[in-house]
Amino acid sequence: MKINPRRGTAAFTLIELMAVITIIVILAGLVIGGMGFVTDRQAKEKAKVQIALLSKALEDYKLDNGIYPPTEDSEAGTDNSKVLYNALFYVGASDAAKEKKIYIGELDSVSNKQGWTSGTSSATTKITDPWGYEYRYRTAVNSSGTANTSNQNPDFDLWSVSKDGKSDTSNPATTQPKNRDDIRNF
Repeated sequence: MKINPRRGTAAFTLIELMAVITIIVILAGLVIGGMGFVTDRQAKEKAKVQIALLSKALEDYKLDNGIYPPTEDSEAGTDNSKVLYNALFYVGASDAAKEKKIYIGELDSVSNKQGWTSGTSSATTKITDPWGYEYRYRTAVNSSGTANTSNQNPDFDLWSVSKDGKSDTSNPATTQPKNRDDIRNF
């Protein structure tokens, strides 16, 4: 039996090359899609850790001062991350109040690698979540001494509006469409 040697050089056919390219494109799409999921999950976990650290620092603040840092806006809880920043870091770091305590050193905007704060260290610095929105905070009793009726916790509410940046603070139930993705301490 005689075997005919192959004429020409060995090579891949066009169909074989197209099959390999298709497989590579499908795998790349799965990896890129999975990375978005992992990044989102990482941001949620980071927000949970930050809320736990802020809650602990607020408890320490209350032990030292007898009250939680009072909030001015009882309704929305907005613009109160400045109150948190001033109470937990800025007042303790300022030269005029050397006897004050710094409750979270990571809030220092100069040496901060976690992205907790927006801007430079000042009285108007805000504490931001992993998505760049400021944390929402309100106490059970506001700065004028009246009770906040929309509070869920007897002490304070602390939450992140999450990826969508929306939260219905007048009705904080998780069944509300705007509140489903919020990360909160209540």
